[in-house]
Amino acid sequence: MSGPFDGGPFDGGPLDSDPFDEYPSGPDPFDESPSGLSPFNPAPFTLGPALLFCPADRPERYAKAVERADAVILDLEDAVAPAARADARRALIEHPLDPMRTIVRINPADTADFALDLAALERTEYRDVMLAKTVSFGQVEMLDDFRVIALCETAAGVISAPEIAAARNVVALMWGAEDLVASLGGSSSRFADGRYRDVARQARSQVLLAARAHDKAAIDTVHLDITDTAGLSDEAADAVASGFTATACIHPSQVEVIRSAYQPTTAEVDYALGLLEAAASARGVFQHEGRMIDGPVLRHAEAVLRRAAR
Repeated sequence: MSGPFDGGPFDGGPLDSDPFDEYPSGPDPFDESPSGLSPFNPAPFTLGPALLFCPADRPERYAKAVERADAVILDLEDAVAPAARADARRALIEHPLDPMRTIVRINPADTADFALDLAALERTEYRDVMLAKTVSFGQVEMLDDFRVIALCETAAGVISAPEIAAARNVVALMWGAEDLVASLGGSSSRFADGRYRDVARQARSQVLLAARAHDKAAIDTVHLDITDTAGLSDEAADAVASGFTATACIHPSQVEVIRSAYQPTTAEVDYALGLLEAAASARGVFQHEGRMIDGPVLRHAEAVLRRAAR
């Protein structure tokens, strides 16, 4: 059966015209001249803590994914077979979600699917994209109309994470264990007991450090063992304690595990409130409940209260 998308840019066929021609031209948002708009400065990334991946070629799952998670990542890359990507782009256009709670993972910048993904996105209201296998600042610059979550999941991407995080349209960095190990020629990111191998732990730390050094959010990667809720809980608790903003997941059952890990307990909130109250009348370093308190410890308390308010 033929349809409005047959033979068009979303099927990977030849283009008779530029798919962007139908959109009105206007001032360049990066034009800093007096006649142009102010430079694009995207708002900070605040989605999360549980970001749920959903294959973009399964539109029947869209609404349920957004209902169960804090935000949905509609995936045009690894979750979709190459032969189904045209259908996935079509579904992306025909089944819109709230753009404020939706991220679209697009294919790597060095693939033919990348341009087709962008052409599809121009027919939607989605402006938060996750760029798979980001490896350079230049790749992010190609997405200057979008808020970008740069997925550093190869050796080149992890090494380049600091320069990628410096791009002004990047709002977050995320790392990925399995593609990273594949890029190294390895075969497993974890030991038999579920612990990450050292190279994966190093990459996780490097991406977190690069993101936070540039005041960008950091997103922890998915836990592939859906049945291992204890392992996911431990990793999410470590993520929030280390400074990650959110954790991605692949199944709705993982959402509440992540939320629980990121939500401070009543005791943690009460301690943070009491600590900051005591600090209001203190001069410099002081003791509170037997602990030495200084500036960094107060910032820890403030972070607890910010998480409690989400």
